[in-house]
Amino acid sequence: MPRVGVLRVIPGDNPQPESPQATFKKALQALGWTDGSNIRIDYRRAEPKDVAQIEIFAKELLSLNPDVILAHTSRAVAEFQRATKEIPIVFVSVNDPVVSGFVTNLSHPGGNITGFSNFEPTLVGKYIEILKEILPGMSAVSEMYYPDNTDRFRITHPILEAAARYHGVELIPAPVRNDADIEHAISTLGDKPTKGLIVAGEPFFGGRHNLDLIVSLTTRYHVPTVTTFRLFAAAGILTSYGIDLAEQNRQAAGFVDRILKGAHPGDLPVQLPTKFEMVINIKTAKAMGLTIPPTLLARADEVIE
Repeated sequence: MPRVGVLRVIPGDNPQPESPQATFKKALQALGWTDGSNIRIDYRRAEPKDVAQIEIFAKELLSLNPDVILAHTSRAVAEFQRATKEIPIVFVSVNDPVVSGFVTNLSHPGGNITGFSNFEPTLVGKYIEILKEILPGMSAVSEMYYPDNTDRFRITHPILEAAARYHGVELIPAPVRNDADIEHAISTLGDKPTKGLIVAGEPFFGGRHNLDLIVSLTTRYHVPTVTTFRLFAAAGILTSYGIDLAEQNRQAAGFVDRILKGAHPGDLPVQLPTKFEMVINIKTAKAMGLTIPPTLLARADEVIE
């Protein structure tokens, strides 16, 4: 029976109505693979801040000698890459696999790693455009990110800096590791009505606790906020613009299927995002006393009332 090892880096209190793992398993089943019947799926979930746990789970999965590995986030991919050059690895939620050193070429990865990137350079500048539409007088924007995720900052920060210069706004880096950091980053914007906030789409921010804290503070201090994923806006952040995570996991099942049927990962081109969705939370806008421009509402894929 073929064996697939899955390592996801997701907070235990992640609020998604259907987990990425459930989406992945459903997609595999649609392709004829049923866990426990004609395939074995070994699953591990690690906390984003627990580097040791990620390493332990990666070693556990490799010890089971899987036919394919599905790795979520750059940190998980890096652990597998250090340990094996033979077992095929399919990744999801990786920013730039070339810069991170996972593949040498997007069209022809060449090694045992391929997958799905969630990064598109124009996406980063779009965050500032959206905030400028909501807050035309915006003079500065704060970028909240988890500093231990060095790849994300190294890849996206220069692009965000260029976009900020283009739009004539100051970019304020706001690295956060805990509740106190998050509160400080947001409260310092509270007395500055011409400032907005960008929350990086990282697993660290994907737990219910951190999301609720960000929603509570940005609402209290009336700080317009944009982030990456729909689940963040559904939790109460003002707006999100980014890829459909569920769709990426469905597509990853297709790559796993092809590899199990004989395809070599080095021959499967890395897939870049082509479809993006904008979600606006009107309930949050009203709580902040904000009026969302009709032109922006018209472009939204979903408006949460």
